Amino acid sequence: MRALFIVNPKATTTTDRTREVILGALASELDVTTVETAYRDHARELAREASSRGYELVLSLGGDGTVNEVVNGLLSTPKDLPRPRYAVIPGGSANVFIRSLGVSGDPVEATGQILGAIRAGREREVNLGRITGDQDDRYFTFCAGFGWDADVVQQVEHERENGRKATPALYAEVAVKLFFGGDIRDPSLTVSTGGRSLDEVYFALVTNTTPWTYAGALPLQPTPSSRFELGLDAFALTRSSYWLTGWVLSQMFLPKGLPARGDGYVTWHDRDSLRVTSNHPRAFQIDGEYLGEREEVNFHSVPKALRIFC
Repeated sequence: MRALFIVNPKATTTTDRTREVILGALASELDVTTVETAYRDHARELAREASSRGYELVLSLGGDGTVNEVVNGLLSTPKDLPRPRYAVIPGGSANVFIRSLGVSGDPVEATGQILGAIRAGREREVNLGRITGDQDDRYFTFCAGFGWDADVVQQVEHERENGRKATPALYAEVAVKLFFGGDIRDPSLTVSTGGRSLDEVYFALVTNTTPWTYAGALPLQPTPSSRFELGLDAFALTRSSYWLTGWVLSQMFLPKGLPARGDGYVTWHDRDSLRVTSNHPRAFQIDGEYLGEREEVNFHSVPKALRIFC
């Protein structure tokens, strides 16, 4: 099987030696070509061109941002060409998408699991989320956020540009800082779905699976019933005292996640579409990648959008 291996050389949890071990394992069973990404959205371009260059499989090594780029590239494969299958080797700090599929977060262990799935022909079809609007037409794999979490992502990206590694500790540090000093107390958002709207929302999150993210090994689950096989779920923070917001966040660490109903928040389950608007520009992210500020985003569930070995 001809395979294109897209490697993010800045992947935070791998070394040159680890990448050599992974490539050796892949090359023992696949006709593999390796390309390193050189700039933002390079992985998207490479994945889009994979079919026209005769590749049957695309693998990636990187974090959730790399996964998002590859997925968007694969889904823009020209319609007259067969879309390659996909496999993910985790190399980021959280690796939410691939861990949600039951694959190890250790890149070497994950490589063995993926090669086993390829040998067995074990594939899975997963639903994706899609955002549309004046500035966007893009897929996401596990989450999209308006407000506080997008501010966290933006600040972490800034810290990375200044030489810091995107570790769970850095995310926690930035999250706490912005929790007390950011705009989490700005009720500018409105969430609309099923013909109804909820106003004065402080923070909104749309998910395609659970968890929303990881704090080290611990999953945070604001929408614990969210699944790749279903539509989209959503969470909205409707009250924003420090005590209440902290309590809501603490409940997300419970083994069963945040209850569907409670004080200070609203959740929705298995929705085909949602819309989030703001009365002024707010930070927005998908799959842990900051996209800039938005005032309106439409969300759609896309059934069986992606075939993946896992």
